[in-house]
Amino acid sequence: MIFSAFERMVAMRYLRARRQEGFISVIAWFSLLGIGLGVATLIIVMAVMNGFRAELLGRVLGLNGHLNVYSAQPGPLTDFDALADRVRQVPGVTNVTPTVEGQALVTVRGIASGAVVRGVRPEDFRVRPTLSRHILRGTADAFGEDNVAIGIRMAQRLGLSVGDQITLIAPQGNATAFGTVPRMRAYNIGAIFDVGMFEYDNSFIFMPLEQAQLFFRTGEAVTSLEVFVADPVQIRAQRAALQPAVAGIGRVVDWQQSNASFFTALQVERNVMFLILSLIIMVAAFNIISSLIMLVKDKGRDIAILRTMGATRGMIMRIFLLSGASVGVMGTVGGLILGVVFCQNIESIRQFIQMLSGTELFSPEIYFLSQLPAKIDWGEVAQVTAMALGLSFAATVYPSWRAARLDPVEALRYE
Repeated sequence: MIFSAFERMVAMRYLRARRQEGFISVIAWFSLLGIGLGVATLIIVMAVMNGFRAELLGRVLGLNGHLNVYSAQPGPLTDFDALADRVRQVPGVTNVTPTVEGQALVTVRGIASGAVVRGVRPEDFRVRPTLSRHILRGTADAFGEDNVAIGIRMAQRLGLSVGDQITLIAPQGNATAFGTVPRMRAYNIGAIFDVGMFEYDNSFIFMPLEQAQLFFRTGEAVTSLEVFVADPVQIRAQRAALQPAVAGIGRVVDWQQSNASFFTALQVERNVMFLILSLIIMVAAFNIISSLIMLVKDKGRDIAILRTMGATRGMIMRIFLLSGASVGVMGTVGGLILGVVFCQNIESIRQFIQMLSGTELFSPEIYFLSQLPAKIDWGEVAQVTAMALGLSFAATVYPSWRAARLDPVEALRYE
C-alpha cells in the first residue's frame, strides 16, 4: 500500500497528541510497549528453549551414543568385538564403543555417595570430544590401568584432585562363611572433566574397560555397544539399517527411545510457552484497536473537515491505518532488537543479576546445565515478527474503516 505525503503527515500529526488528547497518546504508548515486550519475550523464551534442547541433546548424545546395542538375552554381550566389527560396516556408523556400566558406592575419607561407573577403552575415551576436550585437570592420556576420570562436581563435593584415591564398593559382594562381604577397590584419579551437565559432572566415573569388567565381574563381556552415527536426526532410518547386523544377538535402542519422555516434555513446554506469550502480543493489538477507536471519535470534526475539503474515504482510511500500523511496527522492531541483543548476552546478564540480587537464578542441580543457553532460530524470529506485524495491521482495519464511513454532516452537526 502506497501512502501519499499528505496521508503520512496527517497520520504522524495524530500520533503526536496534544494535551487534551494525552490519554489517547498514553494508550498508544502502552500498546507500543506491550508489543515490544511481547515480541522480545517470545524471542528470548524460544531461544532459551532451543538452546536448552540443543545443549542437552548434544551433551547427552556425546556421552551416551546415538544408539545402544544390548544383548537380546538377559545378561551381558559376549563376543562383542566381532559384533562391533559388523556394526561398523553399516553405512552411516562413525564409531562403536564397547561399554560396561553399573552402579557403585564411592567412599572418600568417610564420605559415601552413589555413582554411575562406565568402563570404556582408553583409546575410545581419548577420541570422544565431549570428554577429551573438557578435561580440566590431568590429561586424557592419564586415563588407563588403575586411573579413572571423575567429574568436576564430584571432585569439589568430595574434595578430590588429580592423584588422589577413591574407593569403590561394588553392589555384588563376596559370599563367605560369615555372610556376604562387600567388595572394595581403590583407584587413582587420572583426570577431572567438566562437560557442563550437572548429572554427569556430579555422579559419573569413567574407568578403563578391563578394570570395569573385573569390578563388575562381567568376564570377557560388556553390557552394551555405544553406536555413533553421522546423522542422529535420522535415527529411525539408521536403527532400521542396524537391525540386520545384530539380528538374533542384540537389540537396538536409539536416543529417542531412551530419552523420549524428557524431550517430549521439552517440546510440549516450548509449544505452550509460545502460545501463552503470543497472548501478550494479542493484548497489545487490542490496545491498538481501543486507542484508534478513541482517536477516531476524538477526531470526528477533523475527519469531517478533511472530507469537505476533498479527502476521499480511502485517504481517511489510509491515514488511520498508518497511525495504528506505526505503533505496531515501532513496537515490533524495538522488541526484535531487544530480544536478539538479550539472547546474545544472556549469560552475562544472568551473572550481573545474580551479583546484584545475591541469589542463584539458574541452578545446575535443577536445570542440568551449568550455563544458561540461548540459540536463536532466525526462522522463528521471522515468524514472531510476522505474527506481531500481522496482528498490528489487523488491529487497525476496523477503526480505520469506521473513520472512513463517518458522515461529515453528522460529525459537524454534533460537534
